[in-house]
Amino acid sequence: MAAFKRPAMYLARRPSRLDRYIFGQLAIGLVAATLGLVALIWLTQSLRFIQLIIQRGLSPFVFIHLTGLLLPSFFAVILPITCFIVTLFVYTRLSSDRELTVMRASGLSDAAIARPALALAGVTMILCWVLNIWLVPTSLSSFRKFEFEIRNKVAAFLLEPGVFTPIPGHITVYIQRRDANDVLHGILIEDSRQKGVPATILARTGRLVAGPAGPEVLLRDGSREQVDAKTGRLNILSFKRNLIDLAQSSTTKLTAAPKTSEATIWQLFHPNPAQIPPATRKKWHAEAWRRLATPFAVLSYTLIALLAVLRSPFRRHGGTIALAGATFGITFLVALGIGVDSLAARQNGLIPLIFVVSAGPAIAGAVLLLRAGRRARIVPA
Repeated sequence: MAAFKRPAMYLARRPSRLDRYIFGQLAIGLVAATLGLVALIWLTQSLRFIQLIIQRGLSPFVFIHLTGLLLPSFFAVILPITCFIVTLFVYTRLSSDRELTVMRASGLSDAAIARPALALAGVTMILCWVLNIWLVPTSLSSFRKFEFEIRNKVAAFLLEPGVFTPIPGHITVYIQRRDANDVLHGILIEDSRQKGVPATILARTGRLVAGPAGPEVLLRDGSREQVDAKTGRLNILSFKRNLIDLAQSSTTKLTAAPKTSEATIWQLFHPNPAQIPPATRKKWHAEAWRRLATPFAVLSYTLIALLAVLRSPFRRHGGTIALAGATFGITFLVALGIGVDSLAARQNGLIPLIFVVSAGPAIAGAVLLLRAGRRARIVPA
Protein backbone atom coordinates (compact mmCIF):
# COMPACT_ATOMS: atom_id res chain seq x y z
CA MET A 1 0.00 0.00 0.00
CA ALA A 2 2.86 2.38 0.76
CA ALA A 3 4.22 1.84 -2.74
CA PHE A 4 0.97 3.16 -4.22
CA LYS A 5 1.14 6.36 -2.15
CA ARG A 6 4.73 7.33 -2.91
CA PRO A 7 4.09 9.10 -6.26
CA ALA A 8 1.50 11.28 -4.59
CA MET A 9 3.93 11.93 -1.74
CA TYR A 10 6.57 13.10 -4.19
CA LEU A 11 4.10 15.52 -5.70
CA ALA A 12 3.14 16.94 -2.30
CA ARG A 13 6.58 17.37 -0.69
CA ARG A 14 8.49 20.65 -0.59
CA PRO A 15 10.52 21.67 -3.65
CA SER A 16 14.05 20.26 -3.63
CA ARG A 17 17.19 21.71 -5.20
CA LEU A 18 16.58 19.48 -8.21
CA ASP A 19 13.03 20.84 -8.55
CA ARG A 20 14.33 24.40 -8.48
CA TYR A 21 17.02 23.52 -11.03
CA ILE A 22 14.52 22.15 -13.56
CA PHE A 23 11.90 24.81 -12.78
CA GLY A 24 14.46 27.56 -13.38
CA GLN A 25 15.30 26.21 -16.82
CA LEU A 26 11.63 25.87 -17.68
CA ALA A 27 10.76 29.37 -16.46
CA ILE A 28 13.61 31.03 -18.36
CA GLY A 29 12.72 29.10 -21.50
CA LEU A 30 9.04 29.95 -21.17
CA VAL A 31 9.72 33.68 -20.78
CA ALA A 32 12.16 33.73 -23.70
CA ALA A 33 9.97 31.69 -26.06
CA THR A 34 6.80 33.58 -25.18
CA LEU A 35 8.37 37.01 -25.58
CA GLY A 36 9.96 35.98 -28.87
CA LEU A 37 6.74 34.65 -30.39
CA VAL A 38 4.65 37.53 -29.06
CA ALA A 39 7.14 40.03 -30.50
CA LEU A 40 6.93 38.29 -33.88
CA ILE A 41 3.13 38.34 -33.87
CA TRP A 42 3.11 41.95 -32.64
CA LEU A 43 5.33 43.03 -35.54
CA THR A 44 3.19 41.28 -38.15
CA GLN A 45 -0.09 42.54 -36.72
CA SER A 46 1.12 46.10 -36.16
CA LEU A 47 1.99 46.61 -39.83
CA ARG A 48 -1.65 47.35 -40.62
CA PHE A 49 -1.59 50.34 -38.25
CA ILE A 50 1.56 51.98 -39.61
CA GLN A 51 -0.28 53.57 -42.52
CA LEU A 52 -2.94 54.90 -40.15
CA ILE A 53 -0.31 56.52 -37.92
CA ILE A 54 1.62 58.00 -40.87
CA GLN A 55 -1.50 59.41 -42.52
CA ARG A 56 -2.61 61.05 -39.29
CA GLY A 57 0.86 62.39 -38.55
CA LEU A 58 0.91 60.91 -35.04
CA SER A 59 3.95 60.18 -32.90
CA PRO A 60 5.56 56.73 -32.48
CA PHE A 61 4.35 56.69 -28.87
CA VAL A 62 0.75 56.63 -30.11
CA PHE A 63 1.64 53.68 -32.34
CA ILE A 64 3.24 51.80 -29.41
CA HIS A 65 0.26 52.58 -27.18
CA LEU A 66 -2.24 51.44 -29.80
CA THR A 67 -0.52 48.17 -30.70
CA GLY A 68 0.52 47.52 -27.10
CA LEU A 69 -3.14 47.12 -26.17
CA LEU A 70 -3.19 43.99 -28.34
CA LEU A 71 -0.40 42.25 -26.42
CA PRO A 72 -2.57 40.59 -23.71
CA SER A 73 -4.60 38.80 -26.39
CA PHE A 74 -1.36 37.53 -27.96
CA PHE A 75 -0.12 36.20 -24.63
CA ALA A 76 -3.41 34.39 -23.99
CA VAL A 77 -3.09 32.51 -27.29
CA ILE A 78 0.66 31.83 -27.17
CA LEU A 79 1.19 30.72 -23.55
CA PRO A 80 -0.25 27.16 -23.84
CA ILE A 81 1.81 26.50 -26.97
CA THR A 82 5.06 27.88 -25.56
CA CYS A 83 4.56 25.93 -22.34
CA PHE A 84 4.39 22.73 -24.43
CA ILE A 85 7.43 23.69 -26.53
CA VAL A 86 9.60 24.59 -23.54
CA THR A 87 8.64 21.47 -21.55
CA LEU A 88 9.37 19.24 -24.53
CA PHE A 89 12.72 20.95 -25.19
CA VAL A 90 13.99 21.02 -21.60
CA TYR A 91 13.06 17.43 -20.76
CA THR A 92 14.40 16.17 -24.09
CA ARG A 93 17.72 17.85 -23.30
CA LEU A 94 17.70 16.31 -19.82
CA SER A 95 17.12 12.92 -21.39
CA SER A 96 19.86 13.29 -24.01
CA ASP A 97 22.34 14.41 -21.31
CA ARG A 98 21.43 11.32 -19.23
CA GLU A 99 20.26 13.53 -16.38
CA LEU A 100 16.90 11.76 -16.31
CA THR A 101 18.74 8.44 -16.00
CA VAL A 102 20.63 9.72 -12.96
CA MET A 103 17.40 11.03 -11.40
CA ARG A 104 15.69 7.66 -11.81
CA ALA A 105 18.74 5.85 -10.45
CA SER A 106 18.53 8.01 -7.32
CA GLY A 107 14.98 6.74 -6.72
CA LEU A 108 12.84 9.46 -8.28
CA SER A 109 9.70 8.42 -10.11
CA ASP A 110 8.45 10.00 -13.31
CA ALA A 111 5.81 11.81 -11.26
CA ALA A 112 8.50 13.39 -9.10
CA ILE A 113 10.60 14.34 -12.13
CA ALA A 114 7.55 15.94 -13.71
CA ARG A 115 6.81 18.14 -10.68
CA PRO A 116 8.64 21.28 -11.89
CA ALA A 117 6.85 21.21 -15.24
CA LEU A 118 3.48 20.70 -13.55
CA ALA A 119 4.21 23.58 -11.16
CA LEU A 120 5.05 25.86 -14.08
CA ALA A 121 1.89 24.72 -15.87
CA GLY A 122 -0.15 25.60 -12.77
CA VAL A 123 1.31 29.12 -12.65
CA THR A 124 0.71 29.54 -16.37
CA MET A 125 -2.89 28.35 -15.99
CA ILE A 126 -3.57 31.01 -13.37
CA LEU A 127 -2.01 33.64 -15.63
CA CYS A 128 -4.20 32.49 -18.54
CA TRP A 129 -7.33 32.81 -16.38
CA VAL A 130 -6.33 36.35 -15.43
CA LEU A 131 -5.78 37.16 -19.10
CA ASN A 132 -9.01 35.57 -20.33
CA ILE A 133 -11.30 36.92 -17.64
CA TRP A 134 -9.89 40.40 -17.09
CA LEU A 135 -6.87 41.65 -19.06
CA VAL A 136 -7.81 40.62 -22.61
CA PRO A 137 -11.38 42.05 -22.69
CA THR A 138 -10.23 45.22 -20.90
CA SER A 139 -7.32 45.83 -23.28
CA LEU A 140 -9.38 45.09 -26.41
CA SER A 141 -12.10 47.47 -25.25
CA SER A 142 -9.48 50.18 -24.65
CA PHE A 143 -7.97 49.41 -28.05
CA ARG A 144 -11.32 49.91 -29.79
CA LYS A 145 -11.90 53.26 -28.05
CA PHE A 146 -8.39 54.50 -28.75
CA GLU A 147 -8.56 53.48 -32.41
CA PHE A 148 -11.93 55.23 -32.63
CA GLU A 149 -10.37 58.46 -31.36
CA ILE A 150 -7.55 58.22 -33.89
CA ARG A 151 -9.78 57.46 -36.86
CA ASN A 152 -12.58 59.90 -35.99
CA LYS A 153 -11.61 62.59 -33.52
CA VAL A 154 -7.89 63.04 -34.17
CA ALA A 155 -8.43 62.87 -37.94
CA ALA A 156 -10.62 65.96 -37.87
CA PHE A 157 -7.95 68.04 -36.11
CA LEU A 158 -5.34 67.12 -38.73
CA LEU A 159 -6.97 68.64 -41.80
CA GLU A 160 -4.40 69.33 -44.50
CA PRO A 161 -4.76 72.31 -46.84
CA GLY A 162 -5.57 71.37 -50.42
CA VAL A 163 -6.57 67.80 -49.50
CA PHE A 164 -10.03 66.25 -49.35
CA THR A 165 -10.00 64.63 -45.89
CA PRO A 166 -12.59 61.85 -45.40
CA ILE A 167 -13.83 61.54 -41.83
CA PRO A 168 -15.58 58.25 -40.98
CA GLY A 169 -19.30 58.83 -40.88
CA HIS A 170 -19.85 60.11 -44.47
CA ILE A 171 -18.19 63.50 -44.09
CA THR A 172 -15.51 64.93 -46.38
CA VAL A 173 -13.73 68.19 -45.50
CA TYR A 174 -11.61 70.40 -47.75
CA ILE A 175 -9.76 73.54 -46.68
CA GLN A 176 -7.90 75.90 -48.98
CA ARG A 177 -5.35 77.06 -46.43
CA ARG A 178 -4.60 77.39 -42.72
CA ASP A 179 -2.94 80.53 -41.35
CA ALA A 180 -0.53 80.93 -38.43
CA ASN A 181 -3.42 81.37 -35.97
CA ASP A 182 -5.00 78.01 -37.04
CA VAL A 183 -7.84 79.81 -38.81
CA LEU A 184 -9.17 77.81 -41.74
CA HIS A 185 -9.90 79.55 -45.04
CA GLY A 186 -11.92 78.36 -48.03
CA ILE A 187 -13.84 75.53 -46.33
CA LEU A 188 -15.94 72.95 -48.18
CA ILE A 189 -17.79 70.20 -46.30
CA GLU A 190 -19.70 67.37 -47.99
CA ASP A 191 -22.15 66.04 -45.39
CA SER A 192 -23.84 62.74 -46.35
CA ARG A 193 -24.96 61.67 -42.89
CA GLN A 194 -28.63 61.92 -43.82
CA LYS A 195 -29.42 59.25 -46.36
CA GLY A 196 -30.75 60.57 -49.64
CA VAL A 197 -30.29 64.24 -48.73
CA PRO A 198 -26.58 65.13 -48.87
CA ALA A 199 -25.62 68.70 -48.10
CA THR A 200 -22.75 70.88 -49.28
CA ILE A 201 -21.52 73.49 -46.82
CA LEU A 202 -19.30 76.37 -47.90
CA ALA A 203 -17.66 78.87 -45.57
CA ARG A 204 -15.17 81.69 -45.92
CA THR A 205 -13.39 81.00 -42.62
CA GLY A 206 -13.62 78.64 -39.68
CA ARG A 207 -11.83 77.21 -36.69
CA LEU A 208 -11.62 73.71 -35.20
CA VAL A 209 -12.73 73.43 -31.58
CA ALA A 210 -13.02 70.54 -29.15
CA GLY A 211 -16.64 69.68 -28.40
CA PRO A 212 -18.08 67.37 -25.75
CA ALA A 213 -18.57 64.55 -28.29
CA GLY A 214 -15.50 65.20 -30.43
CA PRO A 215 -14.14 67.77 -32.89
CA GLU A 216 -16.38 70.58 -34.09
CA VAL A 217 -15.77 73.25 -36.72
CA LEU A 218 -17.03 76.80 -36.17
CA LEU A 219 -17.88 78.25 -39.59
CA ARG A 220 -18.33 81.94 -40.45
CA ASP A 221 -19.80 83.65 -43.51
CA GLY A 222 -21.02 80.64 -45.43
CA SER A 223 -23.95 78.79 -46.93
CA ARG A 224 -25.58 75.37 -46.82
CA GLU A 225 -26.79 73.93 -50.11
CA GLN A 226 -29.16 70.98 -50.18
CA VAL A 227 -31.50 69.51 -52.80
CA ASP A 228 -35.08 68.93 -51.63
CA ALA A 229 -35.81 65.24 -52.10
CA LYS A 230 -39.53 65.88 -52.87
CA THR A 231 -39.40 68.89 -55.19
CA GLY A 232 -35.88 68.54 -56.55
CA ARG A 233 -35.20 72.22 -55.90
CA LEU A 234 -31.90 73.49 -54.57
CA ASN A 235 -32.27 75.13 -51.19
CA ILE A 236 -29.55 77.57 -50.12
CA LEU A 237 -29.29 78.76 -46.54
CA SER A 238 -26.80 81.53 -45.77
CA PHE A 239 -25.36 81.95 -42.31
CA LYS A 240 -22.99 84.22 -40.44
CA ARG A 241 -22.03 81.60 -37.88
CA ASN A 242 -22.60 77.85 -37.82
CA LEU A 243 -21.24 75.01 -35.67
CA ILE A 244 -20.80 71.56 -37.30
CA ASP A 245 -20.12 68.44 -35.24
CA LEU A 246 -17.67 66.35 -37.28
CA ALA A 247 -17.84 63.32 -34.98
CA GLN A 248 -21.62 63.22 -34.59
CA SER A 249 -22.13 60.46 -37.13
CA SER A 250 -19.76 57.97 -35.54
CA THR A 251 -19.97 58.58 -31.80
CA THR A 252 -22.98 56.32 -31.53
CA LYS A 253 -20.76 53.34 -32.37
CA LEU A 254 -19.17 53.50 -28.96
CA THR A 255 -22.53 53.06 -27.25
CA ALA A 256 -23.37 49.96 -29.29
CA ALA A 257 -23.01 46.46 -27.91
CA PRO A 258 -19.38 45.43 -27.39
CA LYS A 259 -17.82 42.73 -29.49
CA THR A 260 -17.65 39.24 -28.03
CA SER A 261 -13.90 39.53 -27.45
CA GLU A 262 -14.36 42.84 -25.58
CA ALA A 263 -17.24 41.82 -23.33
CA THR A 264 -16.58 41.03 -19.68
CA ILE A 265 -17.32 37.59 -18.28
CA TRP A 266 -20.41 39.02 -16.56
CA GLN A 267 -21.69 40.50 -19.82
CA LEU A 268 -21.15 37.20 -21.61
CA PHE A 269 -23.20 35.29 -19.06
CA HIS A 270 -25.83 38.06 -18.75
CA PRO A 271 -26.08 39.79 -22.16
CA ASN A 272 -28.29 42.84 -22.51
CA PRO A 273 -31.49 41.69 -24.31
CA ALA A 274 -31.90 45.15 -25.84
CA GLN A 275 -28.50 44.94 -27.56
CA ILE A 276 -27.90 41.22 -28.11
CA PRO A 277 -30.38 39.21 -30.22
CA PRO A 278 -31.24 35.65 -29.11
CA ALA A 279 -29.19 34.08 -31.90
CA THR A 280 -26.06 35.95 -30.77
CA ARG A 281 -26.53 35.07 -27.09
CA LYS A 282 -25.54 31.47 -27.83
CA LYS A 283 -22.22 32.72 -29.14
CA TRP A 284 -21.74 34.85 -26.02
CA HIS A 285 -22.45 31.95 -23.64
CA ALA A 286 -20.04 29.73 -25.54
CA GLU A 287 -17.36 32.43 -25.37
CA ALA A 288 -17.82 32.73 -21.60
CA TRP A 289 -17.28 29.02 -21.04
CA ARG A 290 -14.38 28.98 -23.51
CA ARG A 291 -12.55 31.60 -21.43
CA LEU A 292 -12.98 29.47 -18.33
CA ALA A 293 -12.03 26.18 -20.01
CA THR A 294 -9.10 26.98 -22.30
CA PRO A 295 -6.51 27.53 -19.50
CA PHE A 296 -6.79 23.80 -18.76
CA ALA A 297 -5.12 23.29 -22.14
CA VAL A 298 -1.85 24.44 -20.56
CA LEU A 299 -1.86 21.43 -18.24
CA SER A 300 -2.95 19.11 -21.07
CA TYR A 301 -0.18 20.24 -23.41
CA THR A 302 2.43 20.04 -20.65
CA LEU A 303 1.47 16.47 -19.74
CA ILE A 304 1.59 15.43 -23.39
CA ALA A 305 5.14 16.80 -23.61
CA LEU A 306 6.12 15.03 -20.37
CA LEU A 307 4.71 11.68 -21.47
CA ALA A 308 6.43 11.96 -24.85
CA VAL A 309 9.81 12.24 -23.10
CA LEU A 310 9.40 10.25 -19.88
CA ARG A 311 7.55 7.27 -21.35
CA SER A 312 9.77 6.82 -24.41
CA PRO A 313 12.99 4.74 -24.18
CA PHE A 314 16.30 6.56 -24.22
CA ARG A 315 17.97 6.94 -27.61
CA ARG A 316 20.94 9.24 -28.04
CA HIS A 317 20.23 9.80 -31.73
CA GLY A 318 16.60 8.84 -31.83
CA GLY A 319 13.34 9.42 -30.04
CA THR A 320 11.99 11.62 -32.80
CA ILE A 321 8.89 9.48 -33.26
CA ALA A 322 7.58 10.30 -29.77
CA LEU A 323 8.37 13.98 -30.20
CA ALA A 324 6.71 14.11 -33.61
CA GLY A 325 3.70 12.28 -32.19
CA ALA A 326 3.40 14.81 -29.37
CA THR A 327 3.63 17.72 -31.81
CA PHE A 328 1.01 16.15 -34.05
CA GLY A 329 -1.23 15.55 -31.02
CA ILE A 330 -1.02 19.22 -29.98
CA THR A 331 -1.79 20.33 -33.54
CA PHE A 332 -4.79 18.03 -33.59
CA LEU A 333 -6.02 19.33 -30.21
CA VAL A 334 -5.70 22.95 -31.33
CA ALA A 335 -7.66 22.26 -34.52
CA LEU A 336 -10.22 20.22 -32.61
CA GLY A 337 -10.62 23.01 -30.07
CA ILE A 338 -11.33 25.56 -32.81
CA GLY A 339 -13.94 23.26 -34.33
CA VAL A 340 -15.61 22.55 -30.98
CA ASP A 341 -15.71 26.28 -30.14
CA SER A 342 -17.45 26.96 -33.44
CA LEU A 343 -19.99 24.18 -32.88
CA ALA A 344 -20.67 25.24 -29.28
CA ALA A 345 -21.33 28.81 -30.46
CA ARG A 346 -24.15 27.47 -32.66
CA GLN A 347 -25.45 24.87 -30.21
CA ASN A 348 -24.86 25.55 -26.50
CA GLY A 349 -25.60 21.95 -25.66
CA LEU A 350 -22.11 21.13 -26.94
CA ILE A 351 -20.38 23.47 -24.47
CA PRO A 352 -19.20 20.54 -22.26
CA LEU A 353 -17.10 19.40 -25.21
CA ILE A 354 -14.97 22.52 -24.71
CA PHE A 355 -13.97 21.22 -21.27
CA VAL A 356 -13.43 17.71 -22.66
CA VAL A 357 -11.01 18.95 -25.30
CA SER A 358 -9.20 21.31 -22.89
CA ALA A 359 -9.07 19.25 -19.69
CA GLY A 360 -9.57 15.68 -20.97
CA PRO A 361 -5.95 15.14 -22.08
CA ALA A 362 -4.75 16.52 -18.73
CA ILE A 363 -6.77 13.96 -16.77
CA ALA A 364 -5.68 11.09 -19.02
CA GLY A 365 -2.05 12.23 -18.91
CA ALA A 366 -2.04 12.50 -15.11
CA VAL A 367 -3.42 8.97 -14.79
CA LEU A 368 -0.78 7.56 -17.15
CA LEU A 369 2.01 9.42 -15.35
CA LEU A 370 0.97 8.18 -11.90
CA ARG A 371 0.43 4.61 -13.08
CA ALA A 372 3.90 4.56 -14.61
CA GLY A 373 5.41 5.54 -11.28
CA ARG A 374 3.41 2.92 -9.39
CA ARG A 375 4.37 0.12 -11.77
CA ALA A 376 8.02 1.14 -11.54
CA ARG A 377 7.95 0.67 -7.75
CA ILE A 378 5.85 -2.51 -7.71
CA VAL A 379 8.09 -4.43 -10.13
CA PRO A 380 10.66 -6.41 -8.02
CA ALA A 381 14.35 -5.75 -8.57
